[in-house]
Amino acid sequence: MQDSDSKAKKRIGLIAHDNRKRELVDWAAYNRGLLAQHELWATETSATLLEEAVGLRPHKLKSGPLGGDQQLGALLADGKLDLLIFFWEPLQPQPHDPDPLPLLRLAAVWNIPVAFNRASADYMVASPLLEATYSPMLPDHTPYADRLAPNKPLKQ
Repeated sequence: MQDSDSKAKKRIGLIAHDNRKRELVDWAAYNRGLLAQHELWATETSATLLEEAVGLRPHKLKSGPLGGDQQLGALLADGKLDLLIFFWEPLQPQPHDPDPLPLLRLAAVWNIPVAFNRASADYMVASPLLEATYSPMLPDHTPYADRLAPNKPLKQ
């Protein structure tokens, strides 16, 4: 996903369930200097909190339930994110619980690293790969995409 000339700058998606937003803000404040060196994308509420509390300026997408999750998904599918930090609430049902699931599926499909909590986010940003040119192995989904291609007979 990275150009061979692009060394350190990564494209990072940031998202958090409502009762994990404070944790995301605290984590971002702790890692402000590092995060400021990268291109950040966040859903509206998270982006606003990161701007106001931390001074970071992520690209602001719509609120998650209003399409921001899908916008992040499109960035993943188009190869425009290098990693996703998603502070997820695993113990309480969310009013829009199904919305983030496609994000996780797309990250798995396109081999994008995902951090679900502060510990995994710390490991991810501490990796030497964050500052290096890194091209993840992209899976070949051609057979899947071609299975129902127009003008190809269906196998019986």
